Amino acid sequence: MTSPASLPPRRSYDLLLENIEADLRSGTIKLGDQLPGERTLAETYGISRASVREGIRILDAMGVLRSSSGSGPKSGAIIVSEPSAGLSSALRLHMASSRLSVEDIVETRVLLETWAAQAAAGAPDGPEKQAALDRARDLLDAMDRADLDRDTFHTLDARFHVELSSLAGNSVIETMMDSLSGAIRGYVKEAMDNFDDWPRILASLRKQHHGIYDAVAARDGALATERLREHITWFYAQIPPAEA
Repeated sequence: MTSPASLPPRRSYDLLLENIEADLRSGTIKLGDQLPGERTLAETYGISRASVREGIRILDAMGVLRSSSGSGPKSGAIIVSEPSAGLSSALRLHMASSRLSVEDIVETRVLLETWAAQAAAGAPDGPEKQAALDRARDLLDAMDRADLDRDTFHTLDARFHVELSSLAGNSVIETMMDSLSGAIRGYVKEAMDNFDDWPRILASLRKQHHGIYDAVAARDGALATERLREHITWFYAQIPPAEA
């Protein structure tokens, strides 16, 4: 059993974070609500205004709220919910520190995205599914443009994968996919910029994307899973070992 002496010291702003969490759970505050000012929060929770500011900055980085200076209805701290933003930042930092390897991130992406493809292909037809398929198709059309630069292609590519994952209907999987995509964005962009045979790789990526989309649209989960796994592992295999 962990002894009290071995526990990390409690930080004064933890009280603010705990109460914001409790208020969100109870419905006392909800998305779009504006938090009271620093002075009111400090008096309410019995902590200093400096601790309030630190807690607000942490919640901002976590994607729980958006803080802006100035005056008016859109100033101050507004409750939002952008979980992928906070997760992406945390993953990038831990990757930079070598605590999380790119290989492990890619393996996790394969596991999540192939599951999502299977679920997406089997999802019942309806207006929402068709709208998501239409958005994915529009992204494919945009990626097929002849005048596309590498950075724009990569942005569209990432959006395409997240859009297909959203068809699974699991918000946690969608958030994690968005976070993983954001975490490795710099790594993938650098790889794309350094490819000497970019036209060959671009042609293969386009063909693979269309194949994945066709399998999902045809509700063939097994084929969509196979094509996604091959697509992801193929791309990372193109990166020279020294760069990887």
